[in-house]
Amino acid sequence: MRITFLGTGTSQGVPMIACNCAVCTSNDPHDKRLRSSVLIEENGKNVVIDSGPDFRYQMLRAQVKHLEAVVFTHEHKDHIAGLDDIRAFNYFQNSAIDVYADLRVQNALKREFSYIFTDYKYPGIPQINLKTIDLKPFTAAGIPFIPIEVLHYKLPVLGFRIHDFTYITDAKTVSEVEIEKIKGSKILVVNALQKEKHISHFTFAEAIAFAEKTGAEMTYFTHISHRLGKYQDVSAELPPNIQLAYDGLQLEI
Repeated sequence: MRITFLGTGTSQGVPMIACNCAVCTSNDPHDKRLRSSVLIEENGKNVVIDSGPDFRYQMLRAQVKHLEAVVFTHEHKDHIAGLDDIRAFNYFQNSAIDVYADLRVQNALKREFSYIFTDYKYPGIPQINLKTIDLKPFTAAGIPFIPIEVLHYKLPVLGFRIHDFTYITDAKTVSEVEIEKIKGSKILVVNALQKEKHISHFTFAEAIAFAEKTGAEMTYFTHISHRLGKYQDVSAELPPNIQLAYDGLQLEI
């Protein structure tokens, strides 16, 4: 299985519009972060977790030529806004794309992309097969997913364990029951927004503590804001088994 980090930034991306801070003006490509998303490749099948506003460019940059499924963590705009751009895959594959989401996220998709779900289908609109998920394990394109529920302030968000890889974004609290699902992961990906306190995201210190609690062999931080600091500076503060993810990073599991 191959994991590609399509984006590792927070909702506003890095650099942030109109910001002149040291991170946003950095020349280091590790400090250029699109909105958070990952590509899962296994047995010739491609599944994307979340399709945010940068989805089109992410697909072009990663040279993704086919897509079997999209799996959604939650309904915030930085995670769903790019769904319309699956139209290219519809065209070249001559088929609908499977979209996995819980009922609350499905309702949000129907509001945001109402034209996809109307009885009259305008030519060229995205074609999807909407698949309902909850906390039960499921498969997408033959790839097994175990949902992990976390809280983004008070909003339930789904993380996912795929084999020995666990991906969590937009978490602030995780119950002991859900942590048990993570234990034994070789690789954990979790959000680390900034160093200052935040109401709905793990801080840098909280993410480190969470990683240590799960016992993951290796942890990568994602959903990073410009407030966290420059890649090189922050990397020097981390223990050997925790690293900052960056756009384009690939892992083989």
